[in-house]
Amino acid sequence: MPYEHCLITEREIAQYVGELRERERSETTICKYKHSLLELSEYLGGQPISKVKLIEWKEILCKTYAPATVNLMLTAINCFFQFMGWSEFKIRLLRIQRSLFRCEDRELSQCEYARLVRAAEWEGKERLSLILQTICSTGIRVSELKFVTVEAVHTGRAEVCNKGKRRTVFLPERLCRLLKKYIEKQKNTAGAVFVTRTGKPMDRSNIWREMKALCKRAGVKPEKVFPHNLRHLFARTFYTLEKDLSRLADILGHSSISTTRIYTAESGKIHQKQIERMGLVITT
Repeated sequence: MPYEHCLITEREIAQYVGELRERERSETTICKYKHSLLELSEYLGGQPISKVKLIEWKEILCKTYAPATVNLMLTAINCFFQFMGWSEFKIRLLRIQRSLFRCEDRELSQCEYARLVRAAEWEGKERLSLILQTICSTGIRVSELKFVTVEAVHTGRAEVCNKGKRRTVFLPERLCRLLKKYIEKQKNTAGAVFVTRTGKPMDRSNIWREMKALCKRAGVKPEKVFPHNLRHLFARTFYTLEKDLSRLADILGHSSISTTRIYTAESGKIHQKQIERMGLVITT
C-alpha cells in the first residue's frame, strides 16, 4: 500500500478494537490502546503516517509522560501497525533499566491500609470497606472483583477468568464471614457481591473515586491510594512470609515471574539495613 494511504481514521481504530475484543483482551487494555491511537491520530491531523512524524510524536510523549507510559503507548501503536500490515512503521521502545527498589513515596503500608478500612467504616461505607479487604486479602485485580460472587463466598473460592487464563482464588474464612453478613443484608442471592445501585458490578472508576475520598480522614497520601496498590500490598506481605516467588506468580495470575519481581522489590531503606547488618566495614 502506498504510504499516502496509511491513515489512522475512526474506521481503522474501530476495526482494531474489534480485533482486540476477539482476542479477549481486557476492557482496560482496549481503552488504553484506543486512547493511544486517538492521541496519535490527533497529532497527525489527518496526514498520512510517516517515520518522521512518528519520531516527533515519540519525542513529545517523552516530555509529557513517564517512560513506562511512553512504552505502553508505543506498544499499542506497534500492535496496531502489525494488525494493519504496516510493520515498517514500528517504533523502537525506550530502554528502561528496571529499578532495584520500590518507590517509597507510593508504597502503601499495612498500617495505612488499616486506616483506610477504618475510615470507610467510620463513614458508614460498608461496601467500600469490604471491597478494600477483599482485594487486599486475596491479591485479585480490581477488574476481577466481579468474580467474587455469592456462590464463591459460600464455597470459599472464586473462579477467576482473566486474559484468557483461569485460576482459583481462595477467600479467607474471616472474609467469607463478613461477606455472608453483607450479602444477607443486601438480600443478594446470586451474582457479583459488589454491585452498583443499578445492579451492575462495581468498576475501577467507581472504586478509585471512593478510595480517594477516604484519604483525608485516613491520613494517607492520595498518591498511595488506588486499587492496584492493595494488590501490591498482598504480594509483599505474602512474599515476606513465604519467600516463594513462583507460587506468588501463580496466585497473582502472572505469566512471567519477572512481572512478580516488580511487586516484591525491596524498599531502599530495607536494603540499606541489610547492608548495615552485614558488618563488613572493619575499621572505626
